[in-house]
Amino acid sequence: MPSNLKQCFLVFVLLLAGCATGTSEVTFEQHVEQGMERTGAQGLAIAIIRGGAVAQVRTWGKRNARGEPLTPETVMYGASLTKAVFAYTVMQLVEEGKLDLDTSIAAYLPKALPEYADEARKYAAWQHLQGDERWRKLTPRILLTHSAGFSNFGFLEPDGKLRFHFDPGARYAYSGDGMILLQFVIERGLGLDLGKEMQRRVFDRFGMRRTGMTWRPDFATDLADGWKADGSVEPHDERSRTRAAGSMDTTIADFARFAAAYVRGDGLQPASRAELTRPQLPILSLSQFPSLRPVAQPEHRHRDLAAGLGVISFEGPLGRGFQKGGHNDSTGNTWVCLERQQDCVVILSNDVRAEPLFPGIVRLVLGETGMPWSWEYGANSWAKP
Repeated sequence: MPSNLKQCFLVFVLLLAGCATGTSEVTFEQHVEQGMERTGAQGLAIAIIRGGAVAQVRTWGKRNARGEPLTPETVMYGASLTKAVFAYTVMQLVEEGKLDLDTSIAAYLPKALPEYADEARKYAAWQHLQGDERWRKLTPRILLTHSAGFSNFGFLEPDGKLRFHFDPGARYAYSGDGMILLQFVIERGLGLDLGKEMQRRVFDRFGMRRTGMTWRPDFATDLADGWKADGSVEPHDERSRTRAAGSMDTTIADFARFAAAYVRGDGLQPASRAELTRPQLPILSLSQFPSLRPVAQPEHRHRDLAAGLGVISFEGPLGRGFQKGGHNDSTGNTWVCLERQQDCVVILSNDVRAEPLFPGIVRLVLGETGMPWSWEYGANSWAKP
């Protein structure tokens, strides 16, 4: 075993032995088990990446109400972790000259975006932008940095209509519709099938055998249902359409392979890989959600927090890091990495009640990263620094 891998292994052993510094004196194992008991969380999966290699993959708890165990091969909902994988795919298209990050999406579409009036079911109601030429200012970079000016989803607007709330590129405001618009450009403008592209460029490349952008019958052999905040069970959704904003199903073992490849930069030129996590646009809101929160006063902003492409970038005591979360009513996911060290923690849970455990788990494994959890999870008291 190379000396650097030996050192990584020893570090991990020390963490499991409870020798890591931090606010808690319990071991890693105890933190997880006691935390699950305290929160009522039913299932949790964790992967640790050290020096760009998968060091550990572990699971706790169960995958469904029948009590069947959660395993490293259990298919779980990836939720918005999908966006990071999507951005990785987009950068490959950029390298091949099929897309340019700073070219207007108008250059790729055969007709004006609002003229696509029959796409609402598969994508979004672009016709609602009729009369607002600001759509021509949208670029792949703007869409990947959540600065389109849209709300998260147009159908959540009071009148159900997609609209601009500010000029494209002006500031960060989380938008799933922004990601879906870039998917639309790739599929309608470039003539590519995004699901097939992600399968070929990412899932097949990194041996992610039980990962896909849409439902596959073989997933059912080892599949996670979810638990909501009230303890009720939500069956796994068999998603039939590729959605760049969040249709990916994956396993902790599969996503660990992707996370390791991502920090190593596999499949991309160094400059392209660096562009993904480079601070692209300062984030000035107090918290990420609701997505159209106003710009905070300077004293309340999170220092050195910025949008990357499909992830957020932050600076902390251990240098630059990046993060992406994923969440719905019965899913809680997070992925946190330290750039220079190529160390990461991936956490997937099929129980949204597990989210309060995430900061402590990341701290025990990586140390004090500086990840602004209160920004990620908003006003939740457990997320405050």
